[in-house]
Amino acid sequence: MSMTRTVSQNSTHYIILIAVIIAAGISQGLLLPVLAIFLERMGVSSGMNGLNAAALYVGSFGMTLVAERILGRLGFKKLIIGGLLLVMAALMAFPLFPSLGLWFVLRILVGIGDSALHYASQLWVLMMSTDRNRGRSISIYGMSYGIGFSIGPLGINLLNYGTAVPFFALAALYAALLVVVLLRLPDARPEKHSGSAAETRGRYRLSYRLAWFALIPAFLYGYMEAGLHSNFPVYGLRSGFTLEQISSLLPFIGIGGLILQLPLGIWSDRFGRKRVLTLSGFIGGISFLLIPFAGTNFWMVLILLTLAGGMVGSFFSLGLAYAADILPRAILPAANVVASFHFNMGSILGPNIGGAVMQTGWIGGVFVLLGLFYLIFSSLSPWFKGSPLKL
Repeated sequence: MSMTRTVSQNSTHYIILIAVIIAAGISQGLLLPVLAIFLERMGVSSGMNGLNAAALYVGSFGMTLVAERILGRLGFKKLIIGGLLLVMAALMAFPLFPSLGLWFVLRILVGIGDSALHYASQLWVLMMSTDRNRGRSISIYGMSYGIGFSIGPLGINLLNYGTAVPFFALAALYAALLVVVLLRLPDARPEKHSGSAAETRGRYRLSYRLAWFALIPAFLYGYMEAGLHSNFPVYGLRSGFTLEQISSLLPFIGIGGLILQLPLGIWSDRFGRKRVLTLSGFIGGISFLLIPFAGTNFWMVLILLTLAGGMVGSFFSLGLAYAADILPRAILPAANVVASFHFNMGSILGPNIGGAVMQTGWIGGVFVLLGLFYLIFSSLSPWFKGSPLKL
């Protein structure tokens, strides 16, 4: 059954998908600090602690490679159900089996499950939207994940009631969502590609050819998010900030994104996705470049981080919305895979490149390089025509 016949702009379905992505954000925002605390108490080294945390991205990356194929076979609803069940089972296993090796496997399973939730719900939201409201819809979606990710660490307080309580509370949330998804979401599937066999095999190349500019933001967002969260504490300490100042400054990257996510989405509906992406990349790039010149001026760095985070915090969602404007509907699943692949590659490269730059002694280079990447992206705008092609 085609997507156009099974899914209309149903606000109930949209709200359920938003609830699913909030839960995914809560799970990632909670598991990272809680498991880090447990491993520290178990005497695990910081290096091994970080390696164990990377398992989440290993699972997410692996799921990205097969997500489109699985979605084509199962459909949106069944893939979301599978993701919910997988994460729920892993959550309940964490406190029952406190083993470093097993937790590595469980984190991979959580990464697979959360990636399935992201891929299915994100693509579904894109296909439910129209050209007039796509920016707003996907921006609310991205903002919802950010809210969930921000709420997640609050679950650390549940440890006062028992080490298993945060995990079981989150599993209960997933179970409640599972019931809602089973009862209220339709069994919808993406449209199949109707082109030739050669065109079907080359749909990834086709998505690059038609929407390369719209797919770059996913890489830049992953690079920025993972790079800053890993490198800024080191940058702050070497620059002369205190631990308290660093812990106070870092959240403002996300706060800026939450503040401007929806306005940028609405403006992109009104003034055009390409124009908003170009201007946001330019302002964000300049803001990153200015941070080293702010030195240890707490308020100046706070303002620049908030502005930079606000400008580029919507890059992933706006890039996908722009790709949906340009690409044939049947190509969107492939483009979504490409965007997820870019995000994972950026998330892996960001901390490593930034760390290597600082290791040379050029502390501010982490922000200079980041700013230049966004300015280069904006400078590519005139070379991309971005004419919609609907097959």
